[in-house]
Amino acid sequence: MDQKFEFQMEDRDSGQRMDRILADLLPDCSRSFLQKLIEKGAVTVNGRCLTEKKYKVKTGDRLEVALPEPELLAVEAEPLPLEIVYEDEDVAVVNKPRGMVVHPAPGNYTGTLVNALLYHCKNLSSINGVIRPGIVHRIDKDTSGLLMVAKNDVAHRALAEQLAVHSITRIYQAVVLGNLKGDRGTVNAPIGRDPKNRLRMAVTDRNSKPAITHWRVEERFGAFTRMTARLETGRTHQIRVHMAYKGHPLLGDPVYGPKKQSVEFPGQALHAQVLGFVHPTTGRYMEFSAPLPSEFQELLRKLRGKYGSEVVEWCPEADPARM
Repeated sequence: MDQKFEFQMEDRDSGQRMDRILADLLPDCSRSFLQKLIEKGAVTVNGRCLTEKKYKVKTGDRLEVALPEPELLAVEAEPLPLEIVYEDEDVAVVNKPRGMVVHPAPGNYTGTLVNALLYHCKNLSSINGVIRPGIVHRIDKDTSGLLMVAKNDVAHRALAEQLAVHSITRIYQAVVLGNLKGDRGTVNAPIGRDPKNRLRMAVTDRNSKPAITHWRVEERFGAFTRMTARLETGRTHQIRVHMAYKGHPLLGDPVYGPKKQSVEFPGQALHAQVLGFVHPTTGRYMEFSAPLPSEFQELLRKLRGKYGSEVVEWCPEADPARM
């Protein structure tokens, strides 16, 4: 069965090409794929089939898109480099590099973490279908770090339940703009689709879900701050949205940060460093850690050299999950 999406065009959309608008609204789909859908008649404007991809939308236009179900064999195993931190018959933990998309999307079926997992792990859970086999949770393309993968449906359900009750340990390293006030704190603010920009998330009371992020400062550079963040909930772009809400967006963030920044970084400076969960079969708690990637370490060296550094000391016995 086709998956249907409906979008209402606003004043800011008027005059833009339909294929470009749809590529922004459906970022998981490639523009060429959407152009083919338009040509095949899978897109309607105000209830009328329109096959002209260069059509320029008008304020008030209602666009409806029917995305076809993925073909069974659309996603293939690829021998891509993949760092597997842990693996057994039920679960795997991988360290995803920055720049790798987690799972394929219509029109973009190669080069993703799923393609690599199909090659390296062979068996994966089927709960999320052929496009997202084994994927229990996601991190953004330009966020590096740890992800847990389910290798069968029983394990998948057990891990998903832990996510639902917020018992998974997820701790991130980040660099934000500005000098954070205080050494630790909590952002408790609901997150939903930005009512002013459908391509972003935002702190909002409208159609939102509770979101809680605990943070603490690790190192100050004056103009920037290195911090640790622990997710209590796991909303889309949660750390990025919460820190921007506090007035300290992530360094390099192309969506929630300023367009021009004094220090360049390819994407948001965010790394999923610690991941912990109860094994679905043994019942034992397992925790894994991934070192900062080389580009993140180079960023810290650059900041220390340019701005100096003030390290905030924390008791080594302190449980990072209780910050």
